[in-house]
Amino acid sequence: MKVTVHTLQKKKRNAEPIVALTAWDYLFAELIDQAGVDVVLVGDSLAMVALGHPTTLPMTLETMLHHAQAVSRGVQQALLVCDLPFLSYQESPQVAFQVAGRIIQETQAQAVKLEGGYSAMVDTVSFLVQRGIPVMGHLGLTPQSVHQLGYRQQGKTPEAAEQILTQARALESAGAFSIVLEHIPKDVAAQVTQSLTIPTIGIGAGPACDGQILVTADLLGLTSKQPPFAPPYLNLRSKVQEAVQAYSQDVRQGKFP
Repeated sequence: MKVTVHTLQKKKRNAEPIVALTAWDYLFAELIDQAGVDVVLVGDSLAMVALGHPTTLPMTLETMLHHAQAVSRGVQQALLVCDLPFLSYQESPQVAFQVAGRIIQETQAQAVKLEGGYSAMVDTVSFLVQRGIPVMGHLGLTPQSVHQLGYRQQGKTPEAAEQILTQARALESAGAFSIVLEHIPKDVAAQVTQSLTIPTIGIGAGPACDGQILVTADLLGLTSKQPPFAPPYLNLRSKVQEAVQAYSQDVRQGKFP
């Protein structure tokens, strides 16, 4: 059965954990969708994972559309969510609507994700939801604010924790169907999760969230530097290198083909 935003909300009510992963091309999208994840996110993290940039900031709308179209061809069952890239939605709710509308129309994604919970962003979420576009929020460590926040854990002081809780409640009131909580203390994530009727999806936010998401390249051990909160389930990087070295040796020694 196709996963929808209502599926995720039902899972929260039934205390069923939500499983989410990222994808940046058709191949990985098909693999993780067939493995049974609930959510496939075309995250702007692909700027770093697939395109070699040091941050997510260089990601453009056209590049995001290109990758999301490829991912959508591989996703049949999971809820497909696409990030709104930096500079594509912050100007105004109207601009955000045009961008989100293109993503929904041109990629067959079922929802978009945007970062931040300040008042202007809450207004944008409300604007999009009222016009039929499901929105996933994102609080805590927001990578598009790297030059302002860095990659440090957020919400460590009582004031910062309270701000995350306040913003989460505001996003829920605006109509967001779920919120990603990234790299915040586990007790803060637990408080936010318990305070909301919509599901939280954690990444480096502890076990109390309603679901978990990882960058698939981190899950598979493909990246050269693992995030501290994402232990690899497989060291695929070394396996790929070993296979290429074996192939290279066979070709050079005349053993292949």
